Parts: sequence; C-alpha cells; structure tokens
Amino acid sequence: MENKFLPISMKDLKERGWDGVDFVLVSGDAYVDHPSFGPAIIGRVLERYGYKVGIVAQPDWKNEKDFKRFGKPRLGFLVSAGNMDSMVNHYTVNRKKRKTDAYSPGGQMGMRPDRATIVYCNKIREIYGEIPIVIGGVEASLRRFAHYDYWEDRIRNSILIDTAADLIIYGMGEKPVVEVAECLAMGMEAKYIRHVQGTCYRIRKDQLDEVYDYVEVESLSEIKKSKEAYARAFNKQNQEQNPFIGKALIQRHGDSYIVQNPPAKPLETIELDDVYELPYQRTYHPIYEKSGGIPALKEVEFSLSSSRGCYGGCSFCAITFHQGRIVQGRSHESLEKEADKLIESPNFKGYIHDVGGPTANFRKPACKKQMTYGACKNKQCLFPEPCSNLEVDHEDYIQLLRKIRKKPKIKKVFIRSGIRYDYVVADKNKKFLKELCEHHVSGLLKVAPEHIDPKVLKLMGKPNVEVFEKFTKDYKDMNKKLGKDQYLVPYLISSHPGSTLKSAIKLACYLKSIGYIPEQVQDFYPTPGTLSAAMYYTELNPVTLEKIYVPKTKEEKHMQRALLQFNRRENYKLVRQALISENRYDLIGNGPKCLIRDFSNEETNKTKSRGAKGNSKSKYKKNNRHNAAKNNKRRR
Repeated sequence: MENKFLPISMKDLKERGWDGVDFVLVSGDAYVDHPSFGPAIIGRVLERYGYKVGIVAQPDWKNEKDFKRFGKPRLGFLVSAGNMDSMVNHYTVNRKKRKTDAYSPGGQMGMRPDRATIVYCNKIREIYGEIPIVIGGVEASLRRFAHYDYWEDRIRNSILIDTAADLIIYGMGEKPVVEVAECLAMGMEAKYIRHVQGTCYRIRKDQLDEVYDYVEVESLSEIKKSKEAYARAFNKQNQEQNPFIGKALIQRHGDSYIVQNPPAKPLETIELDDVYELPYQRTYHPIYEKSGGIPALKEVEFSLSSSRGCYGGCSFCAITFHQGRIVQGRSHESLEKEADKLIESPNFKGYIHDVGGPTANFRKPACKKQMTYGACKNKQCLFPEPCSNLEVDHEDYIQLLRKIRKKPKIKKVFIRSGIRYDYVVADKNKKFLKELCEHHVSGLLKVAPEHIDPKVLKLMGKPNVEVFEKFTKDYKDMNKKLGKDQYLVPYLISSHPGSTLKSAIKLACYLKSIGYIPEQVQDFYPTPGTLSAAMYYTELNPVTLEKIYVPKTKEEKHMQRALLQFNRRENYKLVRQALISENRYDLIGNGPKCLIRDFSNEETNKTKSRGAKGNSKSKYKKNNRHNAAKNNKRRR
C-alpha cells in the first residue's frame, strides 16, 4: 500500500525516490496529517510548492539521532512545539504536572521537553552549527517579544534570543513560510530575510537604520525594571497587529533588536480553501496505532473548520496575537467537499461534530473596511457594545449548515466550537437562533459569559450580564416554541484580574439565583500574548494604566474557584472562609439565599457529644481492667 503521509524516515524517502529533503520539520506533537494540526498544514503547503519536507515528530532531545534522521536538509529546519505552548501542555494553572498529553501517542506524558522550541533549536545548533532555523507555532508566535513567564514568574527574553533561530514566523504562517522558502531556495542567507510580513528577526544595534517606519516598544531592561513599562510595551504591540496599516515593531535586547514585521495579510477565501483541500490523510501516522493513537484527533476527526480569526476581542484570548482579528471564511463548496470526505470514512457514524472556528458564527470580516484598513487600533467590534459599522448577518452560516446537514448519511450537524451570544442578540432576525435550537444543539449549548460582575467583564472585554440574560431568555423561549428540552452550559473563569472575593461571591449568588452550578470552572491561566496576562503581571490595565486588583495567592484563588461550586462538600471550608472574610454571614445559614448551611453549632454539639461518649467509654474500659485484675487475684 502506498504511503501517502509526509516522510518520517529514510525508508520513506527512498520510496519517494528522494536523496534528501529541503526542510526538516521538527514538531513537539505526534505526526497527525490533519488540517487541525499546524505542522501538518505547513508541511503540506510546502509540498504543494514543490519542496521536499521530512517530519521529525517528538524527537528524543537527549541525543542527536532523531535530529540526524534525514541528514542535513538542503534549506534548513522548521521548528514548532506543536499545537500548544509546551508549558501549558505540561502544567496546570497550579503549576502541577499534567498526567496526560492529548497530542502524544496514547495520551502519554513526557514525549516532549519543557520549552520545546528552545530545546529543539539548541540541539540543532549543537549538531549543525550555522544552518537556517525558522521557528513557528503557538509557542514561538506568542513569545516573540520579551514576555512574562507565569511558570518561572519572571520576564524572559524573546524566544528568538533563547533559540538562536534566524526567524520567527508568527500567526498562521502559510504565506510567510512559502516566501521564506523561496528566499532560501534562491540562495539568500537567512539573516538577510527581513522583508516578509508575519516574521520577526534580529539585528545589531548598528543596523537599526535599515528598519523603516517602526514603533519602538520598551526594551527588555526597561520592562524588567518597571511593570508600567511592561504594560506600555504590551499595549503598543497589541495596537500594531494590523496586516494592512500596522507598523513594524522593534524591542531592544541588550546590543541587539528584535524586529517584528506587520502581520501577514489574511488569506482570501480561495487561498483558505486551497490550504484545507491539500492531500491530508486526515488521521495519525500508522506508527502510533499500537500505542492507542493520538487522543487529540478524536475532537476534530469529524469536524469542519469553516473560518479562522476572531474579532471578539476577549482579553484572556491569544487569537488577536496569533490568528488576528480579521475573520476569514472558507467557501461552501470547499466545506461540502470536505464533508463528503468525512462521510466516506469507515469510522463515520453520521454526526458532524462541529462546523466552526475560533467563533463558530463569525464567517466574514466585521465590516467592509477591515480588508483595506484592518481592525481598528483603539476600538473593539463587539465591546462594550456592537460597533455601528458591524455587519450582523447569519444568513451565510445558515445556508452553509443547511447544505451540510441535507447531505445523505449525515444525521446531525452540531456546533461545538462556541458561538458569540452577543452577536446572536445583536441580530434582529431570529432565524439563526431558530435553526440553532432546531438542528444544531445536542441538548446542551455551551456559551461563555465568563463572569457577571461589570468591573470584571469590562477587563475581560465581555458584554454586561444583561446581554447574557437576554440571550438566555431568547434561547429558552425558542426551545419552548419548538417543543425542545435543551439547556445552556455557561463557561466561567475564576480569579481573572479585577476579580475580588466580593466579585466571586457576587457570581456565586447569581449562580444560586438561576439554579446553576458549573461542572467545571476555569481558573484564570496567564499565558503569553494575552492582554489578561499583562494585567496579571503588572496589576495595571495596559490600555489605561489604571491600577487593577489581581488575586495571586493560592489561598484566594482556591476560595474564588470554590465559590463557583459552593454546593460541593469538599469546598465547604473554603466557601465559609471566603464569606466570613467578607463579613457575608447573611449567606451562611438555612435561608433561601444562603450559599452554605451553618454547621458551626451542630459541629460543636457533635464534638461535645463525641467527647462525652469517649470519656464514658474510656472509664468503662478502665473499670473492666480493674475488675479483671481482681478476679485474677482471687483465682491465684
């Protein structure tokens, strides 16, 4: 049987008749040839343009063997930690080691190192010396500037410094990687590839006059000394993530500068279609079969990516810094063809698990000017309320969903990647809500209000709770009208910057009032590249430089999380401690609004009772011993 995967061994190369490869693509993930996996996309795109790519997935970083598998590549190494930042992949928000890795064979942990991009690059430099190294993926993309690292609780260099790589390709990368490949193929030295949008490079101080029309952000030394400087630097970085009118950014690191070119232009629909129609095998490589496969594939195996980018602007989300705020949608025809491929799969049971993207119901740019001028620098599309220029229209998405669900052998098409309920509320036409409830919910619809305290929501970039309540009512009314018994599952975040214990108690009381206790709560995780992470580190709002309260101690974070699941027995002590610390004794007791019962008197009585019984029992045993001694004496 012909092996249609990209080569992972010299045996594969020989089968293709190749003597060597142009690029070795090193990835921290197992090799899954599916368009939901970044390394697979990059490999296939380069293949499409005639380049020979060899895959080294999850190499043993403690020796040289895996990095030498294909010999020295003709043009260079492409290095990625995989679909996730390796530190997020390895550690929980409490900095505890995770037990499984969904991107490794059988979910096995330990198949990649911490800070995988750095470790892989250092090993390549050790083996091959001055060979072109280009880094990309989420880990490299979000760490392109000097950044706060939550796991070490300190400022780290740009990842370009620590890897000694030649270039970072940040963002989704299809256009930049082809341009970079062409430059290398023409014989250009990697250090002189400085013109490609969507890339970062390093120059010496005396080369600064070669960079034009740039904004300088606060230097590494400045942001290490001052949290306010860090906040200002992040805000400048955030403002220039514009592929059309954004300026280059520079940041000094000692005697050199990191230079970020403006982001790559978003792909046109025909270009995006082309990327997703490449000859992916849509599964993991057969070498993983004996290990139980790759768990991460299960979530996306029968899902369709209909768009990328998001103009939702949530502060805790890294999409602005990675995919960008300009939404790009695939054509109906391309998605229908992909649906036909899913139907042909022997494992297909009739259910499309998702048709979506970062936000499922975003299918096109927020307004007409975004494809000319990009997203606004100091204005959000949906927050604090929908912009007057926002085009609210679900018609294209409705038609797409109808086409897919009408296909033979498709029983149901779900939407699981999440919808923006505020965008649904802004749509005066209720057709989409009807279609959603009637055809695309599996009994539970996940939405993300995240909190209800106005101060916290403002910092999150989320709409006020009244918008969520309006959607809740509309959703309930629509289901009642359709005769369906379906519910909402709200996602909530605890301990986000700005959230005090009072805020958490307020949210707990709200949950009590609506009769909902979440099964899961996401404790805020300050990952690189997000506005919220900058807030966490600096305790400032980077946009306004206003002071922000940030819960950082384990004790308070545990209390805030426990409050959102106040009815759980194991959370009782933490919830009580939180309520007492805020003098909310009114919420302890048997009243209808109380979060927990007051067991203090009952516990005291039980303790006294146990003590009395214990003393009696002890005395009983003592008397028994005394009588036994007397009886033994009589026998003697």
